Order: sequence, then C-alpha cells, then structure tokens
Amino acid sequence: MRAFAEKLSEGEPPAGGVLYLCATPIGNLRDVTLRVLDTLSRADVVLAEDTRETRKLLQHFGIQARLVSFHDHNERMRSAQVLEWLGAGRSVALVSDAGSPLIADPGFHLVRTVIAAGFPVVSLPGPCAAVAALLVAGLPPTPFLFLGFLPRKPGARRRLLSSVVRIPWTIVCYETPHRLLETLAIMAETLGPARPAAVARELTKAHEEVVRGTLQELWERFSNVPPRGEFVLVVSGWSEEGKGAEE
Repeated sequence: MRAFAEKLSEGEPPAGGVLYLCATPIGNLRDVTLRVLDTLSRADVVLAEDTRETRKLLQHFGIQARLVSFHDHNERMRSAQVLEWLGAGRSVALVSDAGSPLIADPGFHLVRTVIAAGFPVVSLPGPCAAVAALLVAGLPPTPFLFLGFLPRKPGARRRLLSSVVRIPWTIVCYETPHRLLETLAIMAETLGPARPAAVARELTKAHEEVVRGTLQELWERFSNVPPRGEFVLVVSGWSEEGKGAEE
C-alpha cells in the first residue's frame, strides 16, 4: 500500500488492480476533468450505469473503452467479477450516468466489497448536482443533510421529512419533475410553508434555472409552470428564529 500511496502522491496512475470512481458531467461535457478522461482511456474495464449514455461521453472525447453495464439489479453479481479483474491486475473505472458514483447511484456495495478484499479504491472528484445546487441556493452550505431521492410514496416522504423537521442543517435532495409539486406541498406541510428554500433545475445545461423563495412560494411558482428537467431541492434547516413563522 505504501508504493500505491507514493504513486498517488506523484500524480501517476497505479499499474492495475485498482477501482477508480470517476465523476462525470451532469450536463456540460466540458466539466469533466482531465484526470477522469485519462483514467477512462487507460482503464481495462469501464462500469457504466447506462452504457449508451457513457458511450456518448467517450465518443465525444475520442476514447475507446470496454464498457460493461453496472446498475442496481446486477451490482452484486458484477462485484464478484470486479474482484476477479482486480485480482488479475486489471484497472476498473466506475461511472454513473451523470455526477459522482454512489451519490444516489449504484456502487456502495461494490466499494465495500473491494475494500474488504484489500484492493485500493481511488475517488476522482468532479461534478455533483447536490453540491452544485447547494452552492447557489443562498442558504448555509455547512453543515448540510443529503437525502438523495425522496421515497416515491407520499406517506413515506412525509414520514422522512417529519423526522428531520428540527434538524438545523440545510437539507438537500433530488426529485423528479412529476413528483416535484407534490413534494413541495409535503415539505410546506411538514417543514413549514415559510421555510426558505431553492429549486435548482437543469444545472450546467442550456436551460439551467435556480428559483429561490419560501416553500409556499415555490409551490405556487411550479403550480403555474409545469416542472421539466432534473431537480435539486435545497431547504433551510430548522431555527428558533423561524419557528414561529413555520408553525
């Protein structure tokens, strides 16, 4: 492991037997890092959530790679294969459709399996929709609580949000366009209609938009404008000052 650490400190990629977690663009292809492109071009295998989406990225930058599907339904089976590849000295790169692997995407079981087997795991940082939205929301960026995608069923969503009502941290979550309006209504009901929030839409893309206001104001805004695209919700944490307004 010492030799591996020394190679990392020098900026040179290890020879093989390494799992790389590669962050990919969430919209604008120019957000990909040079290090990720170099790693994807060198990797023996690239695990992709959707090989069609990843192929577009690779073709854009003229990279040829062996793409293998990797998603929620085959993660455990693929993890066993990855151990075989790593044991043979091969390098494996993991990407999601967009953003950082494991963040509301598959990969956690794989990483834990690889670590337990004694192989190195290297994270190549880059785009992340949750962080990008947090930075432009105009709310305290730290500490924050990331909830990923909220539960599909309204009752489960309500229970989850009720459990974080009094947490004084900024809340960040992902939501789909067809559930956005319902989620804003549940948030206004559980967290309080006057709680400050922001809705970030289509980050880094041509129609990028950030709408700020109270949960009630945001619900009214998107009641009149049909939600389209990919959304990140950022909501202010609980505070003594805002308790009266929320109630």
